[in-house]
Amino acid sequence: MASPREASPRETPQQEGSLQEGSLQEAVVHVAGAPVPFARAWQWQRQLQGRLLADPAAPQAALLLEHEPCYTLGRGADPGFLRFDPADPPLPLHRIDRGGEVTHHAPGQLVLYPVLNLQRHGADLHRYLRALEQVVIDLLAELGLTGERSPGHTGVWLAGAKVAAIGVGARRWISQHGLALNVSNSLRGYGAIVPCGIADRPVGRLLEHRPELASPVARAALAERLLRHLAERFHLSLRPPEPAEQLWPGSGAALGALPPADPGTAEGEADPISGPDTGPDHSA
Repeated sequence: MASPREASPRETPQQEGSLQEGSLQEAVVHVAGAPVPFARAWQWQRQLQGRLLADPAAPQAALLLEHEPCYTLGRGADPGFLRFDPADPPLPLHRIDRGGEVTHHAPGQLVLYPVLNLQRHGADLHRYLRALEQVVIDLLAELGLTGERSPGHTGVWLAGAKVAAIGVGARRWISQHGLALNVSNSLRGYGAIVPCGIADRPVGRLLEHRPELASPVARAALAERLLRHLAERFHLSLRPPEPAEQLWPGSGAALGALPPADPGTAEGEADPISGPDTGPDHSA
């Protein structure tokens, strides 16, 4: 994973999907150095969201990580897109408060959860989705690859295959969830679902186009680039957390050790297919 060292975006003209507004805005970046159970990452997102709900003028945040293998369903997702019995899933299954259908997470997939006050960025969820797509498209362009949108769908495609899934939610305009970019992860888990409810388009990963991404060093560099493009698109000045802001000891380090499991709040959280209702005002 990349180090969340201080970074500022290059000054660029307004672009499609851009949410640049005025001067640079401070954002705290938390990076996990090992795959994270989904429930734990969701708990971290809610912590970050809660800080901004309590103080909308506080620094915004981003959480960069990989997940342990799992499936997630959006708030209104159709269980018909599961090719297994949801009562007996092959991997942990979580119904969560984002928009979109079922998707799959696994190590080797870069997951970026921006926790932003969208009132500072236009207060428009659809514009926000397009901006997240553009973050990925800009990253792929830096690799010499052409990312594309698909009319009527959210996400990013490369050579006809979907490489980035995007689903968000917001509570009083404070965002959570975000994007998942397939880099070097196994695609086998997608066989048990209809990814994002799209049956006629395959899922792909960057590894087929850039074999060097099999290297952990190359993936760490890619993660750092992803953060930089987020900063550019949203006009953010990124910094590591102060000690009082850390989600776990070392959450600002490139290879920060994960905290021990917190019984009853992470892997042990109630019913994994339903999860808590955090009362989002919007999802997409």
